[in-house]
Amino acid sequence: MRIPTSAAALAIGGSFVLAGLVAPAAQAVGADQECRGLGVANLYGEFIEGDDTHTPDAEGAVAVGGDADFTGGFSVGHELTPAEVDALPGKNALVVAGRITGRNTQVMKGNGVYGSKAEGAVVQAHQGVVAQGASPIDFKAEFAKLRAAATSLAAVPQTAGATVQAEGAKLTFTGGDAKYNSFTVDAAKLQGAKDVYLKVPAGSVTVVNVTGGSYDMAAAGTTGFHLWDTGTSAFVLDDKAQSAAGGAIRAKLLWNFPTATKVVKNSQAAWAGTVLAPNAAFDLGSGGPVNGSVIAASLAGKGGAETHHYPFTGCLPGTTVPTPTGTPTVPPVVPTGSPSVTPSGSASPSGSASPTGTPSAPGSGKPSASGSASPSAGASTAAPAVSGSASPSAQANGGGNLAHTGAGPVLPLAIGGAAVIAAGGAIVVAARRKAARKA
Repeated sequence: MRIPTSAAALAIGGSFVLAGLVAPAAQAVGADQECRGLGVANLYGEFIEGDDTHTPDAEGAVAVGGDADFTGGFSVGHELTPAEVDALPGKNALVVAGRITGRNTQVMKGNGVYGSKAEGAVVQAHQGVVAQGASPIDFKAEFAKLRAAATSLAAVPQTAGATVQAEGAKLTFTGGDAKYNSFTVDAAKLQGAKDVYLKVPAGSVTVVNVTGGSYDMAAAGTTGFHLWDTGTSAFVLDDKAQSAAGGAIRAKLLWNFPTATKVVKNSQAAWAGTVLAPNAAFDLGSGGPVNGSVIAASLAGKGGAETHHYPFTGCLPGTTVPTPTGTPTVPPVVPTGSPSVTPSGSASPSGSASPTGTPSAPGSGKPSASGSASPSAGASTAAPAVSGSASPSAQANGGGNLAHTGAGPVLPLAIGGAAVIAAGGAIVVAARRKAARKA
């Protein structure tokens, strides 16, 4: 007996609707996959929207959306691995969208591209080529996504049980979640600390959201970031030669400045972790490195002010840019197979939902269509961050800013989807009985 196509299609369609409703907006990232929580910026040690004025070097890759002034000499990318070079847009370890200035700019690994050169400027590649050409990165689009991500991260409540404790000139962040620790601190409170201590489990992602319009580490003369090392049961002063848990803590440490327009690093300190300050002019000072990446509106540094190649490796909570009405977007679920009808008349889809939360390594520098925010502030698409590791304490609390990773509002959706499937099944049964009576 042949089942009417419309009945079978409805039953199958109901199962796909259910899958779309209950599919999480952010998928877990497996051990064999790389999490690019900050999009293309994750590939660069310096990712700057505007101008970059810097000497003497950056150990990782450098991308500049404006002009680059490397007068005094500058080297790029000598700590990059072959795989990291291959992942860069066009394998470009140096991208300058505008004009490059400086008589001794050396690209140690990978290629380089610039919009134009100042008179007498010299740019050389040791293991690649340097050429004039268009930027492979859409800086406007990438920074629109980064600003949306910074705002959404700041909206995550402080993790349950986490504390920010000031004792004189000492400021201590303590969090016990094994997967994700979110802290919120006022810029004035942070810049009043001469020493900053962080105690979180090794392997957890840590985001410190700093509120306020500016931050000056030199105000109190902050001289050190001390990270808790479980192996020695002691704090370790972070530096290039030493770091807690073999660098595992700082690799997943992100300092988020969503509203700051100016951020100053004290020249005496080595800043542990990556800095996300998409609206800020970032002052590296004249000494002391950032042991991580710097993502900022502009950058200036000289002397011994370097960026060390310790890219951010943490998986961030999935973020979304709300629609004008505040309604969060549910990512589409695309079936990969064709539905089939069995001889007994039971329909079974052979397709599976396509995951939307696992990003691919960008090779073109253009924003990905999956898991990325639109440059338009009013768009309703996912920002570049992905999820799967965030703990319940790091989930959204009804504001629609974060992708759903729990079970709360999914339940009524699941019931509704189940009702659709049940209706489809009822139609199939009725069709069978009608056909039997005619026989």
